[in-house]
Amino acid sequence: MLPTLLGTIDLIGVPESVATARAFVRERLGPADPVLDEVVLLVSEVVTNSVIHSGSRDGGPVTLALSRVDGAVHVEVLDCGSEDGPRIRDDPHGEGGRGMILLDAIAETWGVHRDRGGSLLWFVVGVREEGSTPDKLGGGAGLSGVGG
Repeated sequence: MLPTLLGTIDLIGVPESVATARAFVRERLGPADPVLDEVVLLVSEVVTNSVIHSGSRDGGPVTLALSRVDGAVHVEVLDCGSEDGPRIRDDPHGEGGRGMILLDAIAETWGVHRDRGGSLLWFVVGVREEGSTPDKLGGGAGLSGVGG
């Protein structure tokens, strides 16, 4: 099945853009979407990483795109990149750094494509059976999904 583009939004690399990204996801998915909460949480974490850690910080461009494929939501966040790509921190109890742990635990799969133009982080969240929870903490695409 072909993906259906739900929308894109161009943001700037400032902390206020995180709230704008969350509102965009809520608007495009709607309150009844079964994966709304998971997608809002992960978009919040990934856009926060872009505005704090990437070359887009201090007002650079960040683009968020949402698509639906076979009932799952596919999210892409494009930023100016950084010297180090996103990574799962060694200390899950340390201060900060939980965004990638959440991404790896909740998303069905995720990955990063990096080139001179920046970094594109993508992830997929699918509908789970009623009452089920993600069964993988650290078992997603993880670091094997990073690269490109």
